[in-house]
Order: sequence, then C-alpha cells, then structure tokens
Amino acid sequence: MTDHTGASRTSAPPRATTPQNPEPRSATPAAAPPVSAARPAKGSAPLAGILWMVVTGLCMVGVTATVKQAGGRIPAAESAFLRYVLGLVFFLPLVPKLLRTPMTGELARLYGFRAVVHTLGVMSWFYAMARITMAEVTALNYLSPVLVSIGAALFLGERMALRRMAAIGVALIGTLIILRPGLRALEPGHFAMLATATAFACSYLTAKRLTALAEPVVVVAILSITVAIGLAPFALLNWVPPTMEEVFWLFVCAGLASAGHLFMTFAFRAAPMAVTQPVTFLQLVWSVLLGAALFGEAVDVWVIVGGALVLGAISFITWREAMLNRRITPASPALKG
Repeated sequence: MTDHTGASRTSAPPRATTPQNPEPRSATPAAAPPVSAARPAKGSAPLAGILWMVVTGLCMVGVTATVKQAGGRIPAAESAFLRYVLGLVFFLPLVPKLLRTPMTGELARLYGFRAVVHTLGVMSWFYAMARITMAEVTALNYLSPVLVSIGAALFLGERMALRRMAAIGVALIGTLIILRPGLRALEPGHFAMLATATAFACSYLTAKRLTALAEPVVVVAILSITVAIGLAPFALLNWVPPTMEEVFWLFVCAGLASAGHLFMTFAFRAAPMAVTQPVTFLQLVWSVLLGAALFGEAVDVWVIVGGALVLGAISFITWREAMLNRRITPASPALKG
C-alpha cells in the first residue's frame, strides 16, 4: 500500500483508468502513454520496470508494517499527522519552487477539495492499518482503482465499455469475497478501508485535473503540506504524547512512502502500465507473509482469492486501455522501420 499522493501515476498518461496503492499510492492507474501502449518505445525496459515495481511494492507493504508496528496506542489522526509532518522534510528542497508557483482560483479550489478528501482518507487508512490484518488492508486498497474507473465515467465523461463494466463487476465480487458479509463479523477497520478507498478515489480524480494545470512534483508537495495542516486539528483534539519508538517508526513510514513514490515513477518511465500493473499482486503476497511472520496474523485464503480477483480486474482494464491506444495511435516516426 502506499502513501496515496496520486500525482505520479495520474500525470504521466493522457487518459486515466485505475490506481493501485493507498497512501498516498501515488497514483491513479491509467493507460500508458499512447506510443508505449502501442509497442515498446525507444528506451523501454520492461524488466527494469518490473524490478522497480517490485521494490515499490516492498516499500508500500513496509508502510503498512511500520504503522502496525507503531501500534494503536496513538489515535489514528495523530499517527497520520506525525507521519505527514515527518515526511515534509523530504520536500524542503522544493520550498523555493513552491513559492514561485502561481495560484489561480481554480487551482486553490482543487487543492482545497483534494486536501479535504485525502485527509479523511488518510485518517481512515491509519485507523484500519492498526486494527485489521495487513492482507486485508492491501486487498481492500485494490478497490480504489475500480472506484476511480467508475468516477471517471460518471464525472469526467470517460466511456464505460461493456468489458470495463464486466471487469468492475468482477472486482466488486472480489471485494465481497474479502469481506464475506454475513459469514463473519465485520470490524470497524473493514469499513474504514472502504471509506479510505472511496476518499482516495476522489483524490486521484482531482489529481488528474490538477496535473493538467501544475507540475506533478508541485501537486505532490502541496498535497503533503495541506494534508498535514488538515490533520493537525484532529490530532490536537485527542493528543497522546508519542514515545521515541513510535516517532521512529512513523519516520521510517514517511521515508518508505516517499521512496515508494519515487521508485513507482521509475517503474512507469521504464515500462508501460500494462507490464507493471500485475506485479502489484506481490504486495498482497508479501502482506500475508509479513503479517504472519511479524504479527502472528492468520493466513486467510479468501482474502488472497478476493484480492486476486480485484487486481485481475484492474490489470484487465489497464490492458484494454493499452490495446485501444494501440489501435487508434499511429506509431511514432522514431519507431517506424
């Protein structure tokens, strides 16, 4: 899972489809750029893209593990606030650039809306990570791309083809398999993850518009700053003095999240989304293994099956977008011959 900032995945492609990881995941999974979708572009390195995505997945699973290691003693809003404040150190080199960035009325409204929904999503996410298994957090996080695809059709006017609707149906079935309502007791953490997926989907859709108006690195930095500000009052309302160990783990969380977003960018530059998207299933495998090894979490085969269905649906949507781009986009002159 990811620290969901969403800009790197949203900014690269021209038409969005779906994202993969919660923290600020960066990242709205979308179709690869037309040329790369059509065929490997000059300099394309699928193996390198896969390896970068493997490392990205390790970082994102590490984010969940460090939050769980920090424990549930600190309220979720405070944990999230500390993680974002500690993470701001990674954006200090961008301060001069931010000060020179013009702010229009439309940008201010978009940044403000995204800050609100992302703040709510982050609080729900941190609450869930400390209370349900790592595998459940990861599997339910796969729902965000599906909701983005639905939102893109409803609010951005993107065409919802029959095959995409079928894939979304499969993803929703996968979600029901993960939760199994009526067959087991659902915890507040499960509902928190559903709220997280919805909030991050709204954030990713907003990021699609923002990255058409501002540089992606600026979008990411402003999100981190505004979310830290948004979390502050919730954290101060029920402040619990953190121990040095808790601060340490949350700082590690911030570092892993920042590294994950960087490596994700490398993966998307090296290979098309259709190549890198299926690799994210490894996050679920690692979450199961790490949860069992470090936290004694039972292995739930239904969570794995449901997560596989959701991710399979996302991968199919991504592949279909690549095929559509291949049909309608002529090869670049540099690729002919």
